[in-house]
Amino acid sequence: MSGFPAENFYSPRAALGSVSERSPPANSTTTGLSPATILIVVFGFLLAGALIGYLIFSGLSGVIGISASPSPTPTATSTPVETSSTSTPIITPSPETPAASPSATPTPYPRPARMASPEYGMQAFLWWRPEVGWRDLDLIRDAGFGWVKQIFAWRDIEGAGKGAYDWSRTDRIVHDARERGLNLLVTVFNAPDWVGVGYPGGGPGRHNGYRDFADFLSSLSTRYRGQVRAYAIWNEPNLSREWGNNPPNPAEYVALLHVAYQAIKAADPGALVISAGLSPTGTFDATAMPDDAFLRRMYEAGAKPYFNVLGLHAPGYKAPPEMSPDEVADRPEYGGQRFFAFRHVEDMRRIMEEFGDGAKQVAILEFGWTSDPRPDSPYYWHAVSEETKADYLVRAYQFAQANWAPWIGLMSLIYITDADWTPDDEQYWWAITDPGYPQTQVRPAYERLKAMPK
Repeated sequence: MSGFPAENFYSPRAALGSVSERSPPANSTTTGLSPATILIVVFGFLLAGALIGYLIFSGLSGVIGISASPSPTPTATSTPVETSSTSTPIITPSPETPAASPSATPTPYPRPARMASPEYGMQAFLWWRPEVGWRDLDLIRDAGFGWVKQIFAWRDIEGAGKGAYDWSRTDRIVHDARERGLNLLVTVFNAPDWVGVGYPGGGPGRHNGYRDFADFLSSLSTRYRGQVRAYAIWNEPNLSREWGNNPPNPAEYVALLHVAYQAIKAADPGALVISAGLSPTGTFDATAMPDDAFLRRMYEAGAKPYFNVLGLHAPGYKAPPEMSPDEVADRPEYGGQRFFAFRHVEDMRRIMEEFGDGAKQVAILEFGWTSDPRPDSPYYWHAVSEETKADYLVRAYQFAQANWAPWIGLMSLIYITDADWTPDDEQYWWAITDPGYPQTQVRPAYERLKAMPK
């Protein structure tokens, strides 16, 4: 988003006893057969004939497909392997069978169709280093937050080719979030090279009806049925850089959202489908489209049936969270445009209501304030202190709870930092923790959010 970094996911065999003939003792002689002996011989022949007939019939049944009782069909399964920074196993299902769940009988999460107002989430970076991920998930849980947002980059899961899935990291992340009782929001975007240049820009006609993306989502949501609470479909499609470096196109995005919704709901009806977080921007050219214009055109293109929750991004820039878009627009020091207000969310909400979609909730998929002190940074003009960041984040949740219930759902702030960021990375300045491992250093915002009543 503007002002936000672009994120660079025995069939048992029956043992048959052989029939053997009993030879008489070598020195024995026979002089005649008694009636009892004859009956025994006849009975033996009948029994032998029955067994031979059974064996012949069994052999034929294997040829013509007849079976007295069906044997269980083997299922392709894979055991989740906890990865380390030095060993990353690749688990690839056979092409004849869909990807199996990491657990034969996963216990579904309780996943109500409607969220509390609000619900509390943080974005983390759990992909590469398991030990860091465990620490960061603990931080989220210990702060009393119930959600973790994690990117599942399509290229990192199916990058080797169509159907060649690497579930090793996603298995671990899903398991680790569930183990801590956290709801998982999976944001899916970032196409692999093999789908073609410029994906998904250019529309479904250029990209096989977006079937490759639908197939990927079908495999993903089948594997984690009942274990992922929500999927966000793509990221900031109103920016060219997120739309395959093509001009943003709301109708193309609706086509992508349509196939994604159908694929996920067919595999996991209880999962929430959230539309992509839109970047607040005032630019309207080949590089970007304002989020309100993009949303309006999404509805005009028929988006309404294809998402459960509207996704938005809501950076506060320089203004405090309670300041209205009208006031921000009137004050140049705060940016002088409505989208520079955290409460620009209310402008987007009015568009939903205008198109008769007011029964749905809104999920804020990214929000925060930066403390970037670098004079040459494009974010320097709206930087705040770490203490002010802490205050504004708490006040944003409080304002939403008091004024946006019941239509506000998840509010996911940025970020639990990536352990490898440095002060040269602009993302570093949006975070509420410091990078590094094994040491854990939190900033004032984390402590204030942890203490905040929820």
